[in-house]
Amino acid sequence: MTGVQRAAVLLLSLGESDAAEVLKHMEPKEVQKIGITMATMTDVSREKVQMVIDQFSAELGNTTSLGVGSDEYIKNMLEQALGKDKAGNLVDRILLGRNTTGLDALKWMDPRAVADLVRNEHPQIIAIVMSHLEPDQAAQALKLLPERTRVDVVLRIATLDGIPPNALNELNEIMERQFAGNQNLKSSNVGGVQSAANILNYMDGGQDQVILKQIGDIDNPLGTRIQDLMFVFDDLVDLDDREMQLVLREVSGERLGLALRGADNKVKEKITRNMSSRAAEILLEDMEARGPVRLSDVETAQREILAIVKRMADEGTISLGGAGEDML
Repeated sequence: MTGVQRAAVLLLSLGESDAAEVLKHMEPKEVQKIGITMATMTDVSREKVQMVIDQFSAELGNTTSLGVGSDEYIKNMLEQALGKDKAGNLVDRILLGRNTTGLDALKWMDPRAVADLVRNEHPQIIAIVMSHLEPDQAAQALKLLPERTRVDVVLRIATLDGIPPNALNELNEIMERQFAGNQNLKSSNVGGVQSAANILNYMDGGQDQVILKQIGDIDNPLGTRIQDLMFVFDDLVDLDDREMQLVLREVSGERLGLALRGADNKVKEKITRNMSSRAAEILLEDMEARGPVRLSDVETAQREILAIVKRMADEGTISLGGAGEDML
């Protein structure tokens, strides 16, 4: 069972009120994933439920209370050491992102609803909004906007260098027309070249290159920097063998076989080398027996695997070394 499936089983076992208390501490994207899994889960055997509970109990037994409620501890400690005034700015920097704004409500929305909400706003406003979203959610919303707007927005995302408090306050007021939020806003570090690259990674095949080309026509060095930071399916060859094996544990054979139909031979060799000989043989046989497939299906499977890779990188399970980045 995947981590999401185990979490769904555990929450279903807790009961409504306790499960609701747990969900309150999760990010929108996590709630959506677990909610969908819970809704589609059927015929879970008693043995599987017991296995999940036993695994959870074992993991819980190895943890401590360190880190629980650490925000308040850090705040009180710094105020005692530095005084309330001096500690204020430092606390804000350490706990950046804890303040809730009207923008955060967008993370719970369907990408189509986000696109409809910002469609008539200035491209700079759209760029700031997209920078606040998860890259895949931003990519889905962005592709629903006109092509000219998409290019303009990605260009602005790549050149964002923080947002002054007054600008963020004004944007929050726009969002507050529909959502409630906190007006105690600080300068926010969003956007940048990496943010633009992350969003383009989730664009449908071909759309990312169209946007990149048009950005390159406007600002060639910037387009090159964005391209260098993008992680594409063929970059899987740069993972070391241990990391590749960890990734393969998370990917189904069916999706892997479909994704490899459009992959470079070096990637195919890298993946099959990190599988058992029997598993690699079955994979190659299935690919040969499948026959012709649609390019859009191949690209979808590749994006699904890249999403898994990026999640694992965010969790620290694996590391992704972008172009021009020092590897340790």
